[in-house]
Parts: sequence; structure tokens; C-alpha cells
Amino acid sequence: GKGFRLNVVNAIWGQKDYKFLSAYLDLLAENYGAGLRVLDFISDPNQSREIINQWVSDQTEGRIKDLIPEGGINIFARLVLTNAIYFNAAWKFPFEPEATINGQFYLIDGNDVIVPMMNQTEYFGYAKSDSYLAVELPYDGDELSMVILTNETGKFSDFENALTFFATVEAIINDLQSTRVALTMPKFEFESEFGLKETLMGMGMEEPFLDSADFSGMTGNADLYIQDVVHKAFVSVDEAGTEAAAASGVIVGIVSIPPEPVTVTLDHPFVFLIRDIETGAILFIGRIMNPGE
Repeated sequence: GKGFRLNVVNAIWGQKDYKFLSAYLDLLAENYGAGLRVLDFISDPNQSREIINQWVSDQTEGRIKDLIPEGGINIFARLVLTNAIYFNAAWKFPFEPEATINGQFYLIDGNDVIVPMMNQTEYFGYAKSDSYLAVELPYDGDELSMVILTNETGKFSDFENALTFFATVEAIINDLQSTRVALTMPKFEFESEFGLKETLMGMGMEEPFLDSADFSGMTGNADLYIQDVVHKAFVSVDEAGTEAAAASGVIVGIVSIPPEPVTVTLDHPFVFLIRDIETGAILFIGRIMNPGE
């Protein structure tokens, strides 16, 4: 009954007594709501790491812990930028826990695992073509939704690679139509962790990680470069919603015989997006390869 919670926060942590340009600090405050928080990376890098990690944990209600690993901050660090996002919402149409039964989920290597599979029949956004299958599950309030994307050919890698461009995903979402769907999907919960330095350099963002980087707009001197970029995420989906412990049910009456539902069984790998419906902004993106792990 409290609606969804979506917290997006930024913080910048700077070395004690290190001189940053006032114009840079003003820009952070005006555009990102992030004031400079002072730490002493030189004297106690590990304590600085623990303070930052505690802040991230607090902002994500304890779901993201130890964002920066041990040794991730050293005495040469001068600046740490942190961004945290926390999302908690109930489904508009919760699944009945009594309808959850164990079922097979087929892996890309040909094996399968037995996992709890949720079931319900409801009107959802639905689209299907020769190359994809899409279902949209709204969250309570109709402001955010989860879009699930997969295919039925068994060639998940080819399908996933075809989603490289945002325009492809946007086109699929635009094709969604309200349809009565008999949906079966797994419960899942996972935590993922990435070091993004190599990925970003491979995408062409090389200069910021080299000694020749120029961040003089921050300090007036070209003496800074990026040591690493780390990312960590937690996602939990159950009958009540996403990272939700409970939800109230809403019963909607119908006055005519409903159409025969289409059957969607998500018993193989899929991609999911959590998005803001009005703006189209994607808040989370992930893939479920094995909900049993």
C-alpha cells in the first residue's frame, strides 16, 4: 500500500586537503546533487573503502554490500565517484504463492534444472514474431514495468546479440499489445559483480584509464586518471514483486467471457528489463541463464 521505492543517489569522495576546482564542485552540486565528502585515502585507504561501502549499503537498504573489494582503494586514490540505485515494487497482478510449483528450466548447454515456477493468467503486454517473444509485467501504480525478452528457437546467444542496439528493444516494446496471457516464469534472486575497466576500454574509452588522461577540469592539473570502474547489482523476483516482501491483491471483475489466453512458459534463458513507462528509461537490465544457481 506504500507504492514503489526508487532511490537514485550519487556521492563523490575526495582526498583530504586535495585541491578540486570550485567550478567542478559547483557542477556536481547543481547537476548531480553530489557534494564532496572528504576521506583520507593516503593515511587509511581501507577505512575509506569501508565508509564508502557502508554508504552504498545504506542507500540500497543493505542489498549491495562491499561494492569496492578489499584492495580496491590504495594510497594513490584521490577521488571516488559512487552511484547507487535501489528499486522495490509489488506487481500490479501478484502471483498466488499456492500456484507456484517446481518445474524444469532448460539451460543453453542442453541440461535442465528444477526450480520454483510461478503461474497466473492475466492481461499483460505481449508481442511475438519469428525472432522474439516479449511479455510486460506492470508494477503496482502503472509507472514501472518489467519487460521479459526471449525467443522460442533455442538459439539464445543469437537472440541476445541481436539486442545490442537500443532501437531493437524499443521497437519490440512498441509492438506490445494487451493480451490475456497464461504465464509461467521462475522465481529468481541473484547478485552480480563486474569490473568494467577492460570492457570500457574495449568499447573505445581508453584515454581516461591512461597516464595521459586529462581531468584538468577537476583540479586544474592533468594528474588524474581512472584506476577502475566497479559495478554490483542485486535482483530478487518472487510472487509479490521485485525485492518485495508482501503485496495486497486487487481483484478485478469481468462481465464477459474472456478470450482464450496465449501460453507463455519462460522455461529457458531470457533477458529482463525494468523500465520507467513514461520516459522509457531502463533502470535495470539482466539475463536469467540459470535461476537455480
